[in-house]
Amino acid sequence: MLAALLAPFKRTPPEAKASRTAGLVALFSAGRPRWTPRDYASLAREGFTRNAIAYRAVRLIGESAAAVPLVLMAGPQEMETHPLLDLLRRPNPRLAGAALMDAICCHLLVAGNAYVEAVAVEGGLRELHLLRPDRVRVVPGPDGWPEAFDYTLGARTVRIPQDTLVPGVDVPPILHLSSFNPLDDHYGFAPLEAAAQALDLHNAASAWNKALIDNAARPSGALVYGGSGALSDEQFERLKGELEASFQGAVNAGRPLLLEGGLDWRPLSLSPKDMDFEAARNSAAREIALAVGVPPLLLGIPGDNTYANYAEANRALWRQSVVPLVRRVCEALSTWLGAAYGGGLSLVPDLDQVDALATERTELWSRIGAADFLTDAEKRAAVGYGEAGRLRRG
Repeated sequence: MLAALLAPFKRTPPEAKASRTAGLVALFSAGRPRWTPRDYASLAREGFTRNAIAYRAVRLIGESAAAVPLVLMAGPQEMETHPLLDLLRRPNPRLAGAALMDAICCHLLVAGNAYVEAVAVEGGLRELHLLRPDRVRVVPGPDGWPEAFDYTLGARTVRIPQDTLVPGVDVPPILHLSSFNPLDDHYGFAPLEAAAQALDLHNAASAWNKALIDNAARPSGALVYGGSGALSDEQFERLKGELEASFQGAVNAGRPLLLEGGLDWRPLSLSPKDMDFEAARNSAAREIALAVGVPPLLLGIPGDNTYANYAEANRALWRQSVVPLVRRVCEALSTWLGAAYGGGLSLVPDLDQVDALATERTELWSRIGAADFLTDAEKRAAVGYGEAGRLRRG
């Protein structure tokens, strides 16, 4: 009873903010760079969708990889027809075989990860679906190995366990391809992430150039009044209105600025020539191209004379970027799906049909043909032919 009477007079403690940082003092300093966050959405938005160099570099590798014909081998025997070949030619109703290879390679370049889901109907593999990397999360098991994948779309999350094989085909439901990452056990490292600072620099240079053009291609500056006294409010507003109407914008580029009455123009920023604008932009573009794995010459970046000619740069693209990537994807797909068909199958790229490598193939044939110490059978085997038929090698 007494406690109830004294309750209105009880001293309440002061309110405290819920934030754990409420007692800290924020200090702000200027001049620190703001880099793009290292996540898939930011890299895809700032790198792939807003940067022409990164977009073309990724698409160049993806389209080239999709154009490589694939051969299915059962030991030394080439399979002309096989259900796995039919599946890869048409993975699902919305995707063709070339588009699947293209998308897998592009996901590896942009996200560092690619996820493929297998779907079985009536005990046989029927469809392959590509999952967006930002929607998939790895669920590690007690031993550290992935035991499941969580696929999130909106507010709904579906868990796909890896220890439960697809019924009737005995393959794990998800294939996870990832680039090498020295700092993560489960997720790959995206090439665009290595070029993130160059992407920021290139995008900022493009935005600054656009703003400069919108401002009549002039660096920012100030009109300084050197006369006696100060401008009246009416004079100030009239001068400001004349500058905005007659000298701002691309349509007013090149118009002379007539100064009178003690006015003087003083620039407040460097001109594009003073800041070596074009050289910095091209340097950032070269870093982006090299991080993705494309010779800068193929992207039209000036000032790059590393390769003697375009054909040499094109061969470097195929040998150093496209072919290793296609081989890795083929090995992962055949290892993953081969168990559904009894094993012993391997997918290899048929490089004999790649026009960009025709010069290397011609040189190989000439070199082997001139080897007098080899028999005809040994020469056929050395260039990829066998007695029973052609053996295509990746």
